[in-house]
Amino acid sequence: MSPSAMTYDELLMKVQWLDPVEQLRLLEELAVIVRHRLVSQRHHSILELQGLGKEIWRGIDAQEYVDQERASWNG
Repeated sequence: MSPSAMTYDELLMKVQWLDPVEQLRLLEELAVIVRHRLVSQRHHSILELQGLGKEIWRGIDAQEYVDQERASWNG
């Protein structure tokens, strides 16, 4: 029987026949597989953008820049 044709219940029954050490090994390997799949499906975080473009702002005083921007709003 190929693994894809085996049902969940059939697989569970076979796992119950393994000795506890083999069950733990299987559990650890399944955890690795699932973690890998979750990481590959991971969504990006806004925090990944931290520091992006920082070289553009090098040498510019932040408060002075904000003050200039606010002054431009008033016309």
